[in-house]
Parts: sequence; structure tokens; C-alpha cells
Amino acid sequence: MADPWLTIIGIGEDGLAGLSEASRKALAEAETVFGGERHLALAGVTGRGRPWPVPFDAEVVLSCRGRPTAVLASGDPFWHGAGANLAEKLDQSEWIAYSAPSTFSLAAARLGWRLESVVCLGLHAAPLERLVPHLAPGARIICLVRDGKAAGELAKWLTGQGWGVSAFWTLAALGGSREGIAKHRADSFVGDLAGNLIAVALEARGAQGIPRSSGLSDDLFIHDGQITKRPIRALALSALAPRPGERLWDIGAGSGSISIEWALCGGAAIAVEVREDRVAHIHRNAAAFGVAHRITVITGSAPDALAALETPDAVFIGGGLDIAMLDVIWSRLSPGTRLVAHAVTLETEALLGELHRRHGGELMRVEIAHAAPLGRYRSWEAARPVVQWSAVR
Repeated sequence: MADPWLTIIGIGEDGLAGLSEASRKALAEAETVFGGERHLALAGVTGRGRPWPVPFDAEVVLSCRGRPTAVLASGDPFWHGAGANLAEKLDQSEWIAYSAPSTFSLAAARLGWRLESVVCLGLHAAPLERLVPHLAPGARIICLVRDGKAAGELAKWLTGQGWGVSAFWTLAALGGSREGIAKHRADSFVGDLAGNLIAVALEARGAQGIPRSSGLSDDLFIHDGQITKRPIRALALSALAPRPGERLWDIGAGSGSISIEWALCGGAAIAVEVREDRVAHIHRNAAAFGVAHRITVITGSAPDALAALETPDAVFIGGGLDIAMLDVIWSRLSPGTRLVAHAVTLETEALLGELHRRHGGELMRVEIAHAAPLGRYRSWEAARPVVQWSAVR
């Protein structure tokens, strides 16, 4: 490896004593040392120290390019730390890193938890709803939080979501002389602790969590009736075949239910909706499910709203399809892209039949009926049939 100008150093609460010889050498030779005020104090850096700007900006480090520079971060700099933000802007030969045990590792070691089975989240700069997809009975979760006040806010939020009986640990200054660990119940946690709390651990109890199957209950979504109903949504998602890291175009997104279930599978979605009231519903639903960071909402209509978008791995068209729109969309797709379109009108149904003739794929008509009261008895109440065309570009 060439002689790197930047050294990324993970530091724990034990300060210099916990650093390797290589870390201490790089720290001593650095002209400038960046880090949080706590990190600089732990390392005993004064005159050469430069506290991180708020919000974080990697450019201040890059401005020192070519001169011996060190960066201090908590524990493992590549787990919710500054390490990756810096490394992705540099050539491999420009930097070297020395990690310390992460807060997650220290917390799991104190609680006796199998770290590979624990959900580890950084909530110091993210909404608490980011927990929603991970909450399930017995789930063990370790969260980095901002401070003691944030721990209290988290406990209150958990209680409001039905998880108040969850076991709730506060873990402060792990690995140092001021280490403190306390166990609580979420709904009885007073909160607003003094000092810089590092982490909260919880063992979820009380509610059920979100089912992992496709086709979540319609009642979980805010909508005005414009929603792909649960059984039809399950069929659509099955054909869309979501995979982690893939991108979906959800055209005519309505309530955003398809985008949200796609995002819950680990993908990213672009929800295109022309009506502003429904756009508001999508934003609220995405936030409630903790997937707002995975969904981009665009107010507009296809195909114009798609012009500047990155190509997708899958496309869902919930309605309003015409041949001109489909031709534009089809021409934008890369080979292997999956497309699913639904029709409920005779005109759009005929169009899907023509598209099936042209491009192949699978054409399916779905008729569903629900039991409903009929006087003193019950009878089948049929929903509008839905025609689904699914194809691969």
C-alpha cells in the first residue's frame, strides 16, 4: 500500500489506552486531527484538533489532502460512522483505518446477546419510525441515540406503539471508567438522563409487529379508496418479485401501498402520483412504516414525470394506462426489467390483451368475492374483476 495521508481511527471510552501502537503513531504524526469534541478529549488532542462541522461535511477533511491527517470516530468508523463517507470519496491508496470495538459489539457483550441475531440501528439522526419494520415479539435491537433525552423519547414512542412492556436498557460510556448500564421497562422509563448516552437496547414485547407476507391489511394504510386491495396487491408483488437493493417505478401510486411493501423488502421505490392529496397520503404512509428513506415521491403523471429518472428493475402501473404511455415506458426499460400492469375497465383490459399479444408474458383475470350480509343470511359480494398483465422486457 502507498503511504496514505489519511488515517481513520476508531476510539473507545478508554481513550489512548485502548488504541493500537499504529493508531497512536498515526495520531502523533498527524498535522490535523478531526473528530467530535468528545473524541478529541479522549485522545488528549488540543491545538491540532478540529471538531466536526455540524452538519457533518467530509470536504473539510479532503481540504487537507496530501498532508498527514487523522480522523477520530467512535468504535468502528465503518458502522454508522464517518469511515465510509470519507473512503468513498478517496482512492484506496489515500487512507488506512484502524477500528476499535463498535458500540454494538460492546453492548452485545455486556448483555450476553448473539450479535449476529441483533438488529443494529443508528437513530441519532433518523426518525424513530425506522424501527417499525424490525419490531416483532422477542426481537433484540440495539440503537445508537443522540443523548439521554432521546432515550426518553424512544421509550415514549415505543409505549405509544404498543411496545411499552419491552425490556429497555440504557448503556452509557461503554468500555470506559464511567460505564453505566441500567435495565428498565419502556413504559416506566423516566428518561432525560444526564450525560451523553451512547446506546439503548431493547427486547421487544407487547405488540405483534408488521407481518412479513405480501398483502398487508388495507386498514394499515391511509387512503381515500384508491388503493390496490390486499389480495390483488399480494398478486402484484408476487409478479414484481422484489429483491433487496432493486428500484421500482410505481406509476399512479395512489396510497403508495405497492411502494411501501416493496421498500419493506429492502428495495427503493419511486412513487409517481398526480393528485397532491394522494401524494400527502404516500408521505404519511411511508413515514408510518419507517420506509420514508426508501421512497421518493414525485407529483406528476407518466410518461413526463419519468423523463429524468434512473432506470428501474421493475415497474408497476396501477391504472390509467394508454398505449402511448406504455410505448414510452417500454422503450426506457433495460432487458430483464419486470413490468406489471392492472386494468379494471373494458378499454384498459383490451389494451392489456393487445400488449400481451405483442410482448408475451402472462395475462390473468382475477375475480374475488367476499361474504356479506343478505337479509338474515349471507351471500357473495363480487368485487370488480382485475386483469393483470406481467412481462419481462
